[in-house]
Amino acid sequence: MSPFHFICCCLTALFSLNLIRCGPRSRQNRRQAVGVNEGTLRLVGGKSSYEGNVEIFHVGQWGSICDDEWDIREASIVCRSLGYANSTKATHNSEYGRGRRVIWMDNLYCKGDEKRLEDCRFDGWGSHDCSATEAAGVACEFENTAINKSNALLVKKPKLKFHKEKSIEVRIQGGRYPNEGRVEVKIGKRDWGLVCGDGWSLLEATVVCQELQLGYGQAAVQSSYFGGHHENISISGVKCTGREKNISSCLYENLGKVFCPGKDENIAGVICAKELPDLVPDEVEVERSAYLEDRQLLFLQCAMEENCLSSEAYKLDKNDYGWLYEQRRLLRFTARIGNIGTTDFRPFLPKHAWQWHMCHLHYHSMEVFAHFDIINLQGQKVAEGHKASFCLEDNNCEVGVEKKYACANYGDQGISVGCTDTYLHNIDCQWVDITELPPGIYNFKVSINPEFKVAELNYDNNAAVCTLYYNAVSARLFNCTLQRP
Repeated sequence: MSPFHFICCCLTALFSLNLIRCGPRSRQNRRQAVGVNEGTLRLVGGKSSYEGNVEIFHVGQWGSICDDEWDIREASIVCRSLGYANSTKATHNSEYGRGRRVIWMDNLYCKGDEKRLEDCRFDGWGSHDCSATEAAGVACEFENTAINKSNALLVKKPKLKFHKEKSIEVRIQGGRYPNEGRVEVKIGKRDWGLVCGDGWSLLEATVVCQELQLGYGQAAVQSSYFGGHHENISISGVKCTGREKNISSCLYENLGKVFCPGKDENIAGVICAKELPDLVPDEVEVERSAYLEDRQLLFLQCAMEENCLSSEAYKLDKNDYGWLYEQRRLLRFTARIGNIGTTDFRPFLPKHAWQWHMCHLHYHSMEVFAHFDIINLQGQKVAEGHKASFCLEDNNCEVGVEKKYACANYGDQGISVGCTDTYLHNIDCQWVDITELPPGIYNFKVSINPEFKVAELNYDNNAAVCTLYYNAVSARLFNCTLQRP
């Protein structure tokens, strides 16, 4: 270890023990840190104490958690840690207001029975590719009746209601160009008002852009970048599928004087575009190429570093001689993704923000490019995999289309219109670890751009969904169709 790294390690230890602090901290922040233990969780921004964005306390500072890979399993751990029975919902896209600038955790992989979030796998403290609009949150489960310590107080569980409004006019204001601005709505005879940015996503942005005949949603803004004041917010909790022809057909939570966390920092806006990419996985290739492989952990070390195996693989005792010779059963397949849109598909992160992964010697331009899920007939996810976009490039193109993107020598990444990017079955992480999966019939789903982080013309063709038959000796995919993730 170099002297520089030794000093860094020592300083990190001192920071974690709160023996030294760096930089000016306000007295208020110091007071807040007193008595708070490392790894403490809290919920912020919600209307009630049982909901909100999740924040975790690490090395003397509160930070957000990114919503990449965030689902009900991680949400349940949070709720149980806070003393609630369980979680009813895992939220994404900063549904309870913009997150903090400090983001402590990203790409959490929990089995669901962990006692603390830090017991789960994740990318490392402070390692992320997220923004303040991607904060993870939860809604925790209240018992129908809860009795306090004196057995004197009964609390009823509140119910969240969504509604539809017959007449909502919409416009965008405050942009530099006609295709961008804050979203304003006129509900019935009320004055024009703003939309709360809670949970505002590309799906809602697309509905607004199409209603105004400005194309499709290229960006969903959750800030006061285009102006506006929180006192003028008149609708919150807007939820669209992206297929609606107007915002009146979407659901909403509240009208009038509404609660909107974050105030001026949480105003919904849009940037519209006439041309967008449209990714489509080749469902025939997924079906045709699937097969099983039993492989020793000795040959899966890089894949383990990138969280490409099931949680059981990480529980093996590494002090046990021979653990590297334990075998994992992998369902391998080829994913061939084409761009049938009207413009190139590009990573949402700028090139200087790509992450270098030393083990595989490549850059990740998107931490989550694909999800691979195995779902039982009751709708429960029983096995999963994921694919970081370590190399988005034009592998094969239609006649007359020139290849534009190549990953070699830190080249630009993307998929041109009329080209396909192929992840062959024999490369690392192009699988689902099914070692613990019982034989049976399941649904198998390959989802591309599953979190809708990059705007597309159509999200209804982003997933190849197949029937999986597994008999412990062989596996077969059939009846594959294109669906929404």
